[in-house]
Amino acid sequence: MNAHQSLSRRRMLGLAALGAAALAGQSTITAAPRAAAAPAAGVSDGTFVPAVVVGTGYGAAVSALRLGEAGVSTLMLEMGRLWNQPGPDGDVFCGMLQPDKRSSWFKTRTEAPLGSFLWLDVANRDIEPYAGVLDRVNFDQMSVYVGRGVGGGSLVNGGMAVTPRRSYFEEVLPQVDADEMYSTYFPRANSGLRVKNIDRGWFEQTEWYTYARVGREQAAKAGVGTTFVPNVYDWDYMRREADGTVPRSALTAEVIYGNNHGKVSLDKSYLAAALGTGNVVIETLHQVKTIRQRSDGTYLLTVEQKDDGGKLLATKEISCRHLFLGAGSLGSTELLLRARETGTLANLNSEIGGGWGPNGNVMTARANHVWNPTGARQSSIPALGIDDWDNPDHPVFAEIAPMPAGLETWVSLYLAITKNPERGTFVYDAAKDRADLRWTREQNAPAVAAAKSLFDRINKANTTMYRYDLFGKRLKAFADDFCYHPLGGCVLGRATDNYGRVTGYKNLYVTDGSLIPGSIGVNPFVTITALAERNVERIIREDVKDSHRD
Repeated sequence: MNAHQSLSRRRMLGLAALGAAALAGQSTITAAPRAAAAPAAGVSDGTFVPAVVVGTGYGAAVSALRLGEAGVSTLMLEMGRLWNQPGPDGDVFCGMLQPDKRSSWFKTRTEAPLGSFLWLDVANRDIEPYAGVLDRVNFDQMSVYVGRGVGGGSLVNGGMAVTPRRSYFEEVLPQVDADEMYSTYFPRANSGLRVKNIDRGWFEQTEWYTYARVGREQAAKAGVGTTFVPNVYDWDYMRREADGTVPRSALTAEVIYGNNHGKVSLDKSYLAAALGTGNVVIETLHQVKTIRQRSDGTYLLTVEQKDDGGKLLATKEISCRHLFLGAGSLGSTELLLRARETGTLANLNSEIGGGWGPNGNVMTARANHVWNPTGARQSSIPALGIDDWDNPDHPVFAEIAPMPAGLETWVSLYLAITKNPERGTFVYDAAKDRADLRWTREQNAPAVAAAKSLFDRINKANTTMYRYDLFGKRLKAFADDFCYHPLGGCVLGRATDNYGRVTGYKNLYVTDGSLIPGSIGVNPFVTITALAERNVERIIREDVKDSHRD
């Protein structure tokens, strides 16, 4: 059996395990562990596991798969739930147009990025607090969207699988061998994520991408090019959606609150394969609160288990030899900040919390002429990006985003990714026991200026104007107070060595987007995945080896 066949078999075993857990309503997900030291289903207080991975996002999923393949018994701790069980309406996820409690992480009202239409709050609903799939973490002058559940951000993003421009990757992470990344680890990541390209013939004729073709034509009038963007959505499934032969997902306005069909999120790729090794167990609704190191060098985690209504069920102490933090830029940074400032990991260096950025994220929208409709029927999965990254003054890569309202709006919507050099810092707020972000709105001025430079040119070439009614009650053309792409906080080569080993502590690793210093120029999850592949390969070879058998 070759490597591809072996991975496919593991994925099928893992998918079966996920299905069985959902049918049984279990919070523990396992696929018949084979290793003698594999953690038992329903991890209890006092359990020791050779390796713990905190989180189930991109870097965490890579780490778990490769550890499992290496025969290392591994426990993943996920604060969200498993999204694999239909609700009363028969769907796992709710849609964007009629959100319910499944949409949001313990909110009383949804907090959609498009907060208004004609200054009316038509997108949001009052809801019951619940362990929903999307969280908006609000700081003083910046909010961050993150996914909650088995699969992390892969559950709620648009699936745009973009490999960064090599020249910019080398600028951002000069200590990483770019030859190695682009020849080995980016291809490995794209294969593991099951990235695919849209059929261009279908794209050119389908009504579902009228909005994208309009955006392309209007960019071209300004002399700006576009590029097709790969995705983890199953494009063949989307074509069947359009033909009416399968249930719709992308074509019925599903994305930020999860896709019921079509998207190959991590629970269908890396995580399924990890479970299929038989050496990985996922405990859901388990949140790590504190980390400390014991005298023998192992790590002791205090973990809270809750139900999906937020009720505390148990507090457990779980220990491990190798600890991988994959809780994302916000989660991993907060855990380490808390440990440093409370003294449980007092030797952590001053770089923890630094180098944070929103990947230059800015949203904007334009009002088209009546003879340029964007379509009442729009796929929620983006397929094109405006590529003005070579602009010497204001580099921008802008996703031509959908606005699937179910009616004609004549709106062109964009998520711009800009080269903003500004960085924020996380600090520990002892009174609130949380990480607080030091970031001001003024720090996003370079990002707004870059986006404005591009879209001013597009507006001028098409005699169009901005929409000022979509981002709240004020007249506002640019949404600069939230982001989808949080990066940094535990920067590679500063808070860690060049492979994610946390400075000052043996067998403690960071494996997620907090390693990237604030910006990567495109949607970042392929880079996070590839970097994790690079790092964990070295860590398993040099650190883990046979130590889990001791």
